Amino acid sequence: MDKIIVLRWGPFSRQLNLTTLQRLLLAAGALLIVILLSLMQGKVTLSPLAVLRLLGSDDPGGLAFIVQQLRLPRIVLAGLVGAALAVSGLILQNIIRNPLASPDLLGITSGAGTAAVLYLAFFSLTLGDSMLPLAVIAGAGLATGSVWLLAWKQGATPLRLVLIGVGVSALLGAVTTLVLVFSPLTTTLSAYVWLTGSVYGATWSQALALAQWLLAILPLLIWLARQVMVQQLDESLAGGIGVRIQWQRGGLLLVSVALAGVAIAWGGAMAFVGLIAPHIGKRLVAAGFAGQATMSAIAGAIVLILADLIGRVLFLPADLPAGIFVAVLGTPFFLYLLLKQRH
Repeated sequence: MDKIIVLRWGPFSRQLNLTTLQRLLLAAGALLIVILLSLMQGKVTLSPLAVLRLLGSDDPGGLAFIVQQLRLPRIVLAGLVGAALAVSGLILQNIIRNPLASPDLLGITSGAGTAAVLYLAFFSLTLGDSMLPLAVIAGAGLATGSVWLLAWKQGATPLRLVLIGVGVSALLGAVTTLVLVFSPLTTTLSAYVWLTGSVYGATWSQALALAQWLLAILPLLIWLARQVMVQQLDESLAGGIGVRIQWQRGGLLLVSVALAGVAIAWGGAMAFVGLIAPHIGKRLVAAGFAGQATMSAIAGAIVLILADLIGRVLFLPADLPAGIFVAVLGTPFFLYLLLKQRH
């Protein structure tokens, strides 16, 4: 039986599940091991002691440059992208009440992808790539906002959100394909890499920018975290006990879109991370959104860092996008969940 301790400080109180805490610490340890493994492997293979020594080195060149400026920012960016997509997927699975829900389902990924392709095709030459993240975030927000408005009928029910989301995603996918067909080859190649999902060439400035966006979103996530489990209640029951479930659902959807949008902006359209990681988190932490979100974030970071590591080292000297290997893992997992839903 799980052991619970209660922390109280004035009006603030919080229950801590020691079993959950132990599992989170073990998961964090696994994440550190994966990070160390990723720092060791590449065209130049290093020992664990060499990596630790080079992390603290003041030498701006040589092996220290490989570890500090090439591998570490890429790992940090992959971890942040995976964590953000995982928490976004967990929120969606709770408000949609469907284990198959993910940022790909409600048009978030499709909206971001269409905005990115349009920007690369028509604006990248004049504005450069610096405005691409803002375009991607705007695209994800507009697509999901459209889904919400189209699904609204005295409220937006989970079923209508899913059905409208699938339709909007299909429409945006067709627009993306049309733009790619009439775009120059260089634009098409860049767009395909981005649509697959990759953290190739990541820099510290990109990792810092993503971290700042996530820190800005975090207070709203914490504020709404207590409302996530309420979304599991029946609509009439929630209304009967005075819960403003539509407002809460809209706020949580906004947080989910923001997390997925900024992650996709810097990591590309990584499919299935937002589907796989929440299931790992819920399997390891049975109850409590805070614990599940933390575990899902760690799982998402591990999945994406491992996928990027495989893409870097498995087919040397080629460096393949991490999204390919996430999809290889995610597709059979999605089919498994689909078959499981039928029983």
